[in-house]
Amino acid sequence: MNEQSTAFSIDQKVVYPSQGVGKIVQIMERKFREELLSYYVIYLEVSDMTIMVPIDKVDELGIRAIVSPEEARAALAMISEEFEPIPSDWKLRYQMNLDLLKKGSVMDIAAIVRSLYHRSKVKELPILERKLYDSAKKLLEDEISFALDKPIKEVEALIHSHLEPLGVAAETKRSVNIQMDDDDDADFMDDDTDEASDDMDNGADED
Repeated sequence: MNEQSTAFSIDQKVVYPSQGVGKIVQIMERKFREELLSYYVIYLEVSDMTIMVPIDKVDELGIRAIVSPEEARAALAMISEEFEPIPSDWKLRYQMNLDLLKKGSVMDIAAIVRSLYHRSKVKELPILERKLYDSAKKLLEDEISFALDKPIKEVEALIHSHLEPLGVAAETKRSVNIQMDDDDDADFMDDDTDEASDDMDNGADED
């Protein structure tokens, strides 16, 4: 197969939304229902897993190349900026951020990290939101690490340094609203939450 005819090449780093940064280790063909289909074989280091993705489904799944250093720095700058208040209803907030995670651009992922980091400064995140925050933060750290060619520990500190200046101001600004907050976390183990958890897991198993 001529790999030049594909969007990605062997050894290229790519981002698989909801799953992490991976590397194209092979481009191969396999017969499926009497039709010869082309696949990317992607190794995901974060989960130590190798997956096969049909080339014609790459756009549908949101698989994309690692961003440029300039785009990585723009994402870091963005998490230092002020932003509109996020919904106090955690289920609505969770679904909005889950949709952003599935879209998977570096700015979408940075927006999740920024909003949930500052929300956690006001009130502890429900379990599902904490899981989503951790996933988004790991994705952001991995991509920026590859894009800027920096060690992951250095990138973790870099992200925190961009979050914290706003965090101090935001915490002071929003603390007056804590008593009026209608974010009820007590029901996060109900049936709706189980369905949301299933949606998140299914999103990660699309292929």
